[in-house]
Amino acid sequence: MTPRLYAASAVCLALLFSLGAAPARAAEPTVAELQRQIDELKAMVAELKALARPVATAPPHAVAAAPLTPTAAPIVLARAPAQPAAIVLTLPPRRGKAWYEKLTLRGYSQLRVNEIVSGGATAPAGVSRLRSIGDANITNANNFSFRRIRLILQGDLNDHVSLYLQPDFASVISSQAANERREGFGQLRDAYVDWFPLADHSLRLRFGQSKVPFGWENLQSSSARLALDRTDGINTAVPTERDLGVVLYYTPPQVQQIWNRLAIDGQKLFGNYGAFGLALYNGQGTNRTETNNDLMFVAMATWPFALDGLGLDGQVLEVGGAVMRNRVQPELRTGGVSPLSYADNRVGLHAMLYPQPIGFQAEWNWGTGPQWDDVTRSIQERPLEGGYIQVMARVKRSPLGPFMPFARWQQYRGGFKAGLNAPRLETDELELGIEFQPTSPLELTLTYGRAKRREADERRSGQAEGDILRAQLQWNY
Repeated sequence: MTPRLYAASAVCLALLFSLGAAPARAAEPTVAELQRQIDELKAMVAELKALARPVATAPPHAVAAAPLTPTAAPIVLARAPAQPAAIVLTLPPRRGKAWYEKLTLRGYSQLRVNEIVSGGATAPAGVSRLRSIGDANITNANNFSFRRIRLILQGDLNDHVSLYLQPDFASVISSQAANERREGFGQLRDAYVDWFPLADHSLRLRFGQSKVPFGWENLQSSSARLALDRTDGINTAVPTERDLGVVLYYTPPQVQQIWNRLAIDGQKLFGNYGAFGLALYNGQGTNRTETNNDLMFVAMATWPFALDGLGLDGQVLEVGGAVMRNRVQPELRTGGVSPLSYADNRVGLHAMLYPQPIGFQAEWNWGTGPQWDDVTRSIQERPLEGGYIQVMARVKRSPLGPFMPFARWQQYRGGFKAGLNAPRLETDELELGIEFQPTSPLELTLTYGRAKRREADERRSGQAEGDILRAQLQWNY
């Protein structure tokens, strides 16, 4: 109670006491006097009630009330209506990016032009023409062509699982009207998922369609390879380089450190397919239906050695090998696939000295595979052998940008299981080339080749010989 309120109460009590407790000897008051006292009492009671009335508390944003005075009626602010409590939804804290935010899209395209400048561009029936299993657009009537148009979608689903998807939009469909080819079709190349059971990702299990770990240049991406095509001796082991199955890869940390160092330096690696690999595949080939109940088994090992301790700072020598055991049923010219399966077994070795600035690369393999026999006019199991030797140099800086000249010699004698009736190939070729990189997204490769080849057609015999000029523009994105 305020002091003002105490004073008013005291006055009222005194007046009441004077009215009801006056001494007997006092004179009786007149009616007018009584009426005056009553009016004063009513006024005091009214003022007392006004002072005792509660004043609303103003919200923080309201204007402050004027101070009360004994002679002025108080200003009473209306109470603001109560506001409903706001409902705030809080999301749980995120642990890094969602898996779909980790996916990346990249790729590359290759535009080529091939020209047979001399030799066997054409030939009579039954005689081999100058052709290549690595590029069907080496003919007497072709100009520009797309060799590859790749899009790659990849990313981590979580810390232990990643995916990889790669189609190619420069595939060819044959056996159309009058045996005319149709180009520019999309075809599945890679579709797999990797599971890393260990925290350091040194061990991985790969499920789906992926590259077969046989042959160093088979595993190396065509976007990184110096020469335009893979060699016949190595690529005939796994034409199109892929199959459907399961692979286990293991990469020790010390090996991964060397490969990381080479990648930072800009070297053309074969990709991380593990220092050791074990695989099981259908064995019939990329995008081909399995035709028997036999699995293809492949084992690979490769190991890089840093040569800094020998005084060769920055140099790395990588050596390794692979074995393959399989049974395959080739396609027949009469239609369908062979009812018989044939042994398709190989063993290969490889060595790679990364260019710093001079490098060396070589592979060779031996084995047994299906091959057309001209004497029996049937497919038989026959021995095979082939490989290549390549020398290259690397110039990191020049007025034309980085460039790499190279020279490669290859040889192969054996069957081609991916061709109709598994024809025999006889290949001898020397290729000289240079790759320029005028700007990071573009790579221009020019090559000259002196070749002697038997055409991949069992109806033609002998070796065609000639000179081939080729150019390729690759753009990376």
